[in-house]
Amino acid sequence: AYAARLNLNLRCGARVLLVLGRFPARSFEELFQGMRSIPLEQWIGKDDAFPVKGHALDSKLHSVPDCQSILKKAAVERLKSVYHTSWFTESGAIHPLHFTIRKNIATIYLDTSGIGLHKRGYRKNANAAPIKETLAAGIVDLARVHSDSVVCDPFCGSGTFPIEAAMMAANIAPGMNRSFTAEQWTNLIPKQLWYDAVEEAQDMVNLDVEVDIQGYDIDEDMVKIARENARMAGVDKLIHFQRRGVEDLHHPKKYGF
Repeated sequence: AYAARLNLNLRCGARVLLVLGRFPARSFEELFQGMRSIPLEQWIGKDDAFPVKGHALDSKLHSVPDCQSILKKAAVERLKSVYHTSWFTESGAIHPLHFTIRKNIATIYLDTSGIGLHKRGYRKNANAAPIKETLAAGIVDLARVHSDSVVCDPFCGSGTFPIEAAMMAANIAPGMNRSFTAEQWTNLIPKQLWYDAVEEAQDMVNLDVEVDIQGYDIDEDMVKIARENARMAGVDKLIHFQRRGVEDLHHPKKYGF
């Protein structure tokens, strides 16, 4: 239930990871044995896929490809001993394994999100230098935007800032328009938990909120893209987009963001 709710509702998080284990890793042997000691069979079935990726920082083990290879081999050896097979088809649901090695401590995670949470699903088109949706949401959050705030983006581009502000004001869960890797783990997370989390999020939406959110850009094509992205996000009625140069920016209200 927590995996479903977090993936649906986190605005600023990159992804939702489940910690499977943590152990010292000063050598490849320690790395191998540490991974092999984790009861992966509790999460990974005989036919499931389990790709491995990660990074290392300030550690004796700094070669990421070598660490990936060793951790994958250790995972295979662990699962071979449990499922009594010498070959894994990995044709089932994907269970991505992530690792970090920091100051010689390895942490193994199971990724429940799949594609990063900044991929909301509404931004099919973007400008040349789009800001990540999660970063935009974090900045909007730091600005303490509320339902009665005045929000204006004079260089709105594909509309990420106004859209994230509108979604926050209307209490729209950012993950409503996308899917997550863990949705396929029906043996671990029943489908009903996802349905319940979505229904719970839908009940929280308030599109009748009165907000003053504006997005301006000097490029008419970008304004069109922003409008379409807002429509995809379900907040087009809450944002006023217009082609306007910043030299013409004005607003009758004195305070805003």
